[in-house]
Amino acid sequence: MGFNDQVITEFRANNGRVGGPFEGTDLVLLTTAGRRTGRPHTTPTVYRRDGDRLLVFGSNAGAPTHPHWYLNLLASPQVTVEIGTEAGRVQPFAARAEPLGDAERDREWATQCSLDPGFRDYQARTTRTIPVVALHPLDLSGDPERGRLIARQLLSLHDGMRDQLRAARAEFEAALAGGPAAAEPRPARPVIEQLHRTCLTFCHGLQLHHTREDGAFTAFERQYPALRPALDRLRAEHEVVARSLAALDALLSAGLPGDRGELAALRAEFERVAAGLEEHFAYEEEQLLAAVG
Repeated sequence: MGFNDQVITEFRANNGRVGGPFEGTDLVLLTTAGRRTGRPHTTPTVYRRDGDRLLVFGSNAGAPTHPHWYLNLLASPQVTVEIGTEAGRVQPFAARAEPLGDAERDREWATQCSLDPGFRDYQARTTRTIPVVALHPLDLSGDPERGRLIARQLLSLHDGMRDQLRAARAEFEAALAGGPAAAEPRPARPVIEQLHRTCLTFCHGLQLHHTREDGAFTAFERQYPALRPALDRLRAEHEVVARSLAALDALLSAGLPGDRGELAALRAEFERVAAGLEEHFAYEEEQLLAAVG
């Protein structure tokens, strides 16, 4: 387990508190979508509250390049933030990331350096301008139509996931038949390799989708308190799905199946996960659409 993974695990287990070099530091976990892969990436980062928003700083310990999380949010500003709470557990929330412009950035950077002189050291180590990013939490209280729109956007992603499930099934059939999934013939090995890519793309996309949903659910829970039991169930199902995807990912990453028997067993595991997802999607669609109208 790498250093960041250790910090993340400790953060989630201790309501945002960690020891070592970050002991006593105000940290959040920031999850962005990989700008090349779309895979979710979670990074611990220092934050400061500023009214309703949080400020984070792309210091990268004074490295000559911007941190990956900053480059990711430039490509996709929708992020998920995890933070310790008075309730005694880490809570995720959805946020929109906004890099601050020159004047505001300079002012907020100067304030941060006055509060924590270590940030001056970071700037002294690099010639780049260290970015300051505002994180604006999702708030559904001012406009009910916004809640309906976001709910429908979340649910519309299910159709894309279902399309990917169908594509993966077609690849399984092609690989098991030793022939093509489409009209143009392809050798068996490329078919299996395509199956591998299709499944991994689906796994990573679903991980990101569920991470973003967990963040959005916090705003929906505030706006629609009656949804809490359903959202609690959906969150628990996300954890079950995450474990299932991790197991499937491990099977795929261990190497491509050597014979049809192994491939059939892998397909059976995929179908088990897919059946759970279809039930999960249907329940979520029923509950969210009933709540937002």
